[in-house]
Amino acid sequence: MTASTGAGGAAAAQTVAFIDIGTNSVRLMVVRVEPDSTWSILTLQKETVRLGEGEFGEIRTLRADAMERAVTVCARFAGLARNHGADRCVAVATAATREARNQADFVRRLREDAGVDVHVVSGKEEARLIYLGLLGRVHVDDRALVIDIGGGSTEIAIGDRTGADFVDSVSLGAIRLTAESAPPAADGRIKAAAYDSMRHHVRLAAEHTLRDLGRPTATVYGTSGTIVNLAAVAARMLHERPPARDQRLTRGDLRTVAKRLRGMPAERRRDVPGLAAARADIIVAGAAILETLMDELGLDAIVALEDCGLREGLLVDHLARGGHGELVRGTSVRERSVLQLARATSFDERHARQVAGLALELFDTARAARLHRYGSAERDLLEYAALLHDIGTFLSYTRHHQHTYYLVRHADLIGFDQEEIAIIAATAYFHRKALPAPRFEAFSGLDRRSRKVVRRLGALLRLAEHLDGGHAGATAHARLQREEGGTLALQIEPAGDWSLEQWALERRRESIEKALGRPLTIVVRPYPPAVPVRSPRSPSRARD
Repeated sequence: MTASTGAGGAAAAQTVAFIDIGTNSVRLMVVRVEPDSTWSILTLQKETVRLGEGEFGEIRTLRADAMERAVTVCARFAGLARNHGADRCVAVATAATREARNQADFVRRLREDAGVDVHVVSGKEEARLIYLGLLGRVHVDDRALVIDIGGGSTEIAIGDRTGADFVDSVSLGAIRLTAESAPPAADGRIKAAAYDSMRHHVRLAAEHTLRDLGRPTATVYGTSGTIVNLAAVAARMLHERPPARDQRLTRGDLRTVAKRLRGMPAERRRDVPGLAAARADIIVAGAAILETLMDELGLDAIVALEDCGLREGLLVDHLARGGHGELVRGTSVRERSVLQLARATSFDERHARQVAGLALELFDTARAARLHRYGSAERDLLEYAALLHDIGTFLSYTRHHQHTYYLVRHADLIGFDQEEIAIIAATAYFHRKALPAPRFEAFSGLDRRSRKVVRRLGALLRLAEHLDGGHAGATAHARLQREEGGTLALQIEPAGDWSLEQWALERRRESIEKALGRPLTIVVRPYPPAVPVRSPRSPSRARD
């Protein structure tokens, strides 16, 4: 989709800022979104901060000066976004942040000092978003392969006009490969043997990705500054013309450009037409990554796209989440990712879907009963936690909630940021046994807001699980309703023999009431008449 000015009324338009905090650069895009889902770009900004400088080694820690640069730039970008009237900011951080041991400190500084609430995304999620950015930039007729070489990682995705069906991330980018390679000569030249060693390193790092991709038949696009710069250098150096907006770079031209660049002193590279001076010290490593991938995948050429990547993918994803799914078909990627993980464990899908349905019914009625004020975002996380809550039985029924937590927490779920994955995993963890408490790592590792979410979602999931304890679909409907005096009524409509579920609820009533923070009356409605099962007995607690 091409940026355009919408026809809707100005009052209904929305201005949104998108910030991409990468290993090498921080990028800002501020967009005005019209009621008809068209948009116009108000400003594009980019600053090189080298956040990952000195990080990629055994320490895996962001340096204080690098964090300071990033925080300063993000604070300036946030101010610029506000000046353009942005009422929302979507910010993500990638490889350097997600691998840093001091990630939490950096994210906290961004929130407190720059006023930017940042979500750290996985490599595969980054690849998915980059592919969405491609769909927002070009029309995909058949199959498309996108390669994005960042500072700390390289993302690869392939798919069609409905979205990516393969995404992966290689933990090797231009800054990381430069840091992990033998140092160049004193003047910055890189010998042929050193360049070959770089390429060997790339082959090893990308081995599984290359094997899974094989020899793809697709139009190939490059969406990173490294690839755009290499294409621009080839156009000027080899063909003596300015680069086109969508510049085609052949494998042969890339090989020639890489050879010339590595043979130059570092200072000479800074003056090469088409090459950004800030990339002069890492461009050879970037060329080694791209040349190796093109060789191994049998790619004859790649189209370098400017202003197309993660930042633009965030916009398309934002629009799709806002109900404009027609912009990119297949946006139920989150559910597909969850089900893919669940089905890999041979889970009881019928039971999982039954529990999920009951949990959502309880969520909606609990909101109406003023037990919480959460909305669609938390509702979705509850549904996914319910679908996954029993997958740990794949390893062992004993402590299966712990196994579930581990499987979810370490899964590359697509469409989620790390905070969302942590909430899903913790909610699933507390569907049985003990209630959420700081002594559990699954709970203590969350921030304050996420802990509140897990307390409430965990209570609803725990109750829904009890309502299908026999895995037989015995409960047709379950609703929570506030009664006079602050008690809650759990209204049940059985779908069959409900004795097992009734026994389970009575046996665990105390823990359920403690989790909900209210005394509970259980009312069974077999077919119209209401039959009180038990009167409340627990003291009331204030809701979260």
